[in-house]
Amino acid sequence: MIDLYTAPTPNGWKISVALEELALPYTAHFVDILKDEQKRPEFLALNPNGRIPVIVDRDAGDFAVFESGAILIYLAEKTGCLLPMDPMGRSRAIQWLMFQMAGLGPMMGQANVFFRYMPEKLPAAIARYQHESKRLLSVLDARLRDRDFLAGDYSIADIASWCWARTHRWSGIAVDDLPHLTRWLDRIAARPAVGRGVKIPYEITALRHGEGEEADKLAADILAMVQR
Repeated sequence: MIDLYTAPTPNGWKISVALEELALPYTAHFVDILKDEQKRPEFLALNPNGRIPVIVDRDAGDFAVFESGAILIYLAEKTGCLLPMDPMGRSRAIQWLMFQMAGLGPMMGQANVFFRYMPEKLPAAIARYQHESKRLLSVLDARLRDRDFLAGDYSIADIASWCWARTHRWSGIAVDDLPHLTRWLDRIAARPAVGRGVKIPYEITALRHGEGEEADKLAADILAMVQR
């Protein structure tokens, strides 16, 4: 049994989607990051960095794993699924996983801060992070030009980047001119396990649509968290 400590964010979805795809039994525990529950001592005992997601593998002596990329690799190795077994295939998938961890996630995250959250709009900062995020999404588009998935078969690399790329509107980025990316987004969204995973711990649509009262409230709540 896996205990998943998570919130409805791209990094959180990576793990709930992977758990659903792998059909591993798990219990999801909602961590209310807007109330700083990730900074409580009991959570910091699992992840000293105070960030979601975290898993605890009860079948492995209550082994805790933090950092979403590390969790994805752990789950893939535990099950022998979603990560190629041959050295080159494995390396290829991990390279694209690291592309998301080091590039796409951080850049889209910064675009969110300056475009969506901060009350003082800094055009240069917004343009810098939106431009770099769009560039990285364009890299994915080029990679997907002649293939269905990023690294051979569907893998943790696809799960990681998809969970961020699907929120491009929240970052203020249009992808209508990236046809291979949009086709890939739709292909993965159609997977039943993915549909279940993005509703854990509860469904939130504002991060995808980026407009309306729900989006405005969420942005205000996150701004309050960012400023603490």
